[in-house]
Amino acid sequence: MHKRILIVEDETSIREMIAFALRKAGMDAIQAADARAAQLALAEQVPDLILLDWMLPGMSGLELARRLRKEELSREIPIIMLTARGEEMDRVNGLEAGVDDYVVKPFSTRELVARIKAVLRRSQGDDGSGVVELGGLRIDGPAHRVFAGDEPVPIGPTEYRLLYFFMTHPERVYSRTQLLDHVWGGSVYVEERTVDVHIRRLRKTLEPWKLDELVQTVRGTGYRFSTST
Repeated sequence: MHKRILIVEDETSIREMIAFALRKAGMDAIQAADARAAQLALAEQVPDLILLDWMLPGMSGLELARRLRKEELSREIPIIMLTARGEEMDRVNGLEAGVDDYVVKPFSTRELVARIKAVLRRSQGDDGSGVVELGGLRIDGPAHRVFAGDEPVPIGPTEYRLLYFFMTHPERVYSRTQLLDHVWGGSVYVEERTVDVHIRRLRKTLEPWKLDELVQTVRGTGYRFSTST
């Protein structure tokens, strides 16, 4: 089945150029010129990924991303932000709003398609065999085991779930509340500080392989799993 990509871009020429490249790559392109059209398209058919321009008329792409992350229908849909804003703080704002990746204009359609495929692979959680690999770590989902290189990593069940979530959602900042919802489940009552305890345990678990720095603290916001220092 073809992957459905929702393109939210107010410039018709850019939108159609992207749509052509996506169709050429074997994907289906859905087009929207603003936030309202995007929300209507989402209500009609949930896409596999959203390409979202930062500068939209009416509501900015950044604000739309924040809203999409709060709604159950769109909470888990990967988002790639398209923008001319390339400053580090802009990228941070985008990632903190829930964006999965960031492509700065002008860009080549070849690069964009490659980024889309990479984000889709990450969002699916594995490579199709139940295996997730990132930053020197490998999770064997069917066996419920973790490896650093070829060495097995002894890990507790909660730390395993936390690591699995981080590795399938890398480079994105999550608050304690979001981690509780995704890892523990919304129906379970756990204090937010419990997340800090398990983060410390996870880092201690990874420390012998010097991989504890993959789990990063973002002051005032939460945590992320990143291969960048």
